[in-house]
Amino acid sequence: MKITAVRAYQVDLPLHEGSYKWSGGNVVTLFDSTVVAVETDAGITGYGEVCPLGPAYLPAYAGGVRAGLKEIGPKLLGLDPRDLGVLNRRMDQALRGHPYVKSGIDVACWDILGKATGQPAVTLLGGRYGDDFPLYRAISQESPADMARRVHQYRAEGYTKFQLKVGGDPDVDIERIRATSKELKQGDVLIADANTGWLMHQATRVVDAVKDVDVYIEQPCMSYEECRAIRDRTQRPFILDEVIDSLSAVLRGYEDRAMDVINLKISKVGGLTKARQIRDLCVALGIAMTIEDTWGGDIVTAAIAHLAHSTPPEFLFSATDFNSYVTTSIADGAPERVMGRAKASDQPGLGISPRFNVLGKPVLEIA
Repeated sequence: MKITAVRAYQVDLPLHEGSYKWSGGNVVTLFDSTVVAVETDAGITGYGEVCPLGPAYLPAYAGGVRAGLKEIGPKLLGLDPRDLGVLNRRMDQALRGHPYVKSGIDVACWDILGKATGQPAVTLLGGRYGDDFPLYRAISQESPADMARRVHQYRAEGYTKFQLKVGGDPDVDIERIRATSKELKQGDVLIADANTGWLMHQATRVVDAVKDVDVYIEQPCMSYEECRAIRDRTQRPFILDEVIDSLSAVLRGYEDRAMDVINLKISKVGGLTKARQIRDLCVALGIAMTIEDTWGGDIVTAAIAHLAHSTPPEFLFSATDFNSYVTTSIADGAPERVMGRAKASDQPGLGISPRFNVLGKPVLEIA
């Protein structure tokens, strides 16, 4: 089997709630997503999706996905998409860095591998644990009272893990955490995610002010070193996200006891192949994970579901159902949230079928 073509489609994903806000005054009202199709001479086509959270979140942006695909796509023609190690090495040789560019191709090739073997990706990624897995809900940055009210709305949808977007004014953030914590019920989990938004003195104030609150502290500062220093100043459980971008980053954090949980974003590390390596390392080291991505629609959500459902439950802190946040469906067969939980498809590959009436014509074709 050989790759004969790579095509890319651009699609806008509006949000049900109108906007999504996080630290630094960042706000997104429309997500720009890229769907990648990898075609083969065997008549099998695989699909992936990459959707950066705007250009101000990570070193990634939507236009960069498509520009990068134009660079690496021609180098992949003639390769066997089932040879995932060879494929990833070729992508890394063709384009240094920019892992998010490569993620859509890698995920599409997992889709092909599953279709070629008649197996769902969850089986190929390690096997399905249980009937489903838990999801978390991000609460966009608003006033303390509004964020507290969101807990009731999202709990009615079955969520029990709530990720507050903080990282703004420390005094307001302290109110956000305290107001929201008062709305929790037994079994609920609260995460205060600063998305790198605090300076060290601000983070120190916040973690000290909420030391009596049952809350996880997530990525308070920009750098690993700053987060490590804040970790030493709090007894609250600690999550690293933006700085976790490789196996070596996980090993460093483990050796330094810098975190209790990591957020593993598929496109940030380059796709399912490398995400699975990190996932398996975390299981071996005893580190819990949230399996997610930077954003996306049905195809991203499907990839998350297959990796999450093949993760031992005691190590799966949570996962994400991004397709429930957006108004546009781009594929049939994608996972759907049922009372705060989801499951991976039992169909071959990712188990999805793109809606080409929504995707339209390719914006990039390499053949």
